[in-house]
Amino acid sequence: MPASHGEPPASVDLVDIAVTFPRRAGAVLSGVTLRIERGEQVVVFGPSGAGKSTLLSVITGMIPHAVSATLGGTARIAGLDTRAVEVAELSRHVGLVAQDPDASICLPSVDQELALPLENRGVEPALIAARIDAALRAVGALELRERASDELSGGETQRIALAAAVIGEPDVLLLDEPTSMLDAAGIRSVQRAIGTAVERYGPAVVLVEHRLDEFSGDRGVAGLPERSIVLGEGGTILHDGPTATVLVEAGPALHAAGCWLPLEVELQAVFGSAGGLKSSTVRAGLREWAAEDADQPEQEGGPHDPRPLVLAANDLGISRDPSVARHRSARWTRFARRRVPAPPALLIARASIQLRAGEIVAVLGANGSGKTSLLLTLAGLLPPATGAIVGDRPGMVFQNPEHQFVASSVRGELAHNLQRTQLPLIDRLLAAHRLQHVAEQNPHRLSGGEKRRLSVAAMLAHRRVCLIADEPTFGLDRTNTIALIAAFQTISEEGRGILFSSHDLRTAATLAHRAIVISDGSLVMDGPIFDLLGRPDLVAAAGLSVPPLLSWLHENVDTAEQMRQVLRRLDAAVAGASVASAGEPATSLGAWP
Repeated sequence: MPASHGEPPASVDLVDIAVTFPRRAGAVLSGVTLRIERGEQVVVFGPSGAGKSTLLSVITGMIPHAVSATLGGTARIAGLDTRAVEVAELSRHVGLVAQDPDASICLPSVDQELALPLENRGVEPALIAARIDAALRAVGALELRERASDELSGGETQRIALAAAVIGEPDVLLLDEPTSMLDAAGIRSVQRAIGTAVERYGPAVVLVEHRLDEFSGDRGVAGLPERSIVLGEGGTILHDGPTATVLVEAGPALHAAGCWLPLEVELQAVFGSAGGLKSSTVRAGLREWAAEDADQPEQEGGPHDPRPLVLAANDLGISRDPSVARHRSARWTRFARRRVPAPPALLIARASIQLRAGEIVAVLGANGSGKTSLLLTLAGLLPPATGAIVGDRPGMVFQNPEHQFVASSVRGELAHNLQRTQLPLIDRLLAAHRLQHVAEQNPHRLSGGEKRRLSVAAMLAHRRVCLIADEPTFGLDRTNTIALIAAFQTISEEGRGILFSSHDLRTAATLAHRAIVISDGSLVMDGPIFDLLGRPDLVAAAGLSVPPLLSWLHENVDTAEQMRQVLRRLDAAVAGASVASAGEPATSLGAWP
């Protein structure tokens, strides 16, 4: 309800909000009523598809003004009724870091992008430069001030989007998975930036985040905002209160629903004992799992691995310089005495990589280290500056799912370029990736997690001997991350090789046989991922931090197989999860037609 006379309006005031979309059964949000005051920090979480991003679209006014959806109830932001005020006016009061940060970057350089909201608000030109520096410093990105926007990595783009959201000093700061593509340093920068924004001008902060475990870090529950709102799959508010209380009350149900939780909450849900890794009950349970019969030791690749190569790169040079293609063409025609231009600047030099049938390899590195450029080059989408690539062209899952969508429906996306005899596979893929309910929807209208699941499922529909995936788990809840792990394990067992990039060390340790670490323009490690945990220098070079669970496992179990066994047992404890736990085969999508 509106604020009483003389009382300042709440930053966010929603009353009985309901949202429905065309051609989608049931409401995405239903009966949502909440009030958030200035200076409050709130975290909103729930399973994928629960309506978290839709809630943010209501607060920004995109619903009902820009998104084709029916809005019920009343939404007031900083006292303004969102039905009566256009999005442009609301944007003066709301700063947003979208789930897809690329969608919010529109100008060719970083400094121009950050100057735009200040110019729109009539800030004195003499003050703009200092404001830009302050915003970039707050997110740990001052060195990106002069960079071209199209040269930013995914993680760098996410930092710039956050700087653009805070620079206008909004009444409400909305963060839709702001750390999903960030390395450990980036996550800390986001936390500092949020704290700085609240301290300086007191906005209400609404954080939507799947990876509560990564965001909270070593602090656990204490590292999260003080207030939590839990949305259920029907788009209703299940809990709203102090975070510590909500997680105690809702922890088991959230764990069963497949939500990522701070480690101590997850372990309490699994073992029934509080205290996390300090609990003797928890430690005994983990040791018992590790002592069970582990799988046979896995082959870790290398020159003596008998499995056939499916992809090999020799002396590879990686560059985003547009002159690379011209440079390569000139080299290939050098005997015609054409002039060879100067070689382009390299992101990565002299990279040699081998991927064998049935092998899963994680590519790790800090934001901006060249992971995406390496994968695009291996997939044949960027020309190599030097060296050669041998093998059939891989399938590629893009970092931004929308970059690979070509059809007007989810079912059509899965069926694209399939033979008639392969079409029975589609229903199995829809079920395996929890997409049946959106089968006839346009892929661009899906939630972020649904888009990611579709992008992976669509590429799995094509039986390429090699699959490359760029950050395949970002934006996924726990259940869907587990389902993706199971799908990758299945196709690995069928003899296909998988190369994927990630900042999620827990998932990488669960899934990958080997790790490739990129730092300072070169590959500084290519070996068993378990070995990485004992090398703090390489962990730092990869822009990672070792989660407490992996640190404990590295100190208390003897082998990589035992570590993976424990991690998979924890995944198997999630209700309805489809995983390859100890002694059980990975859930298959069925025989390939």
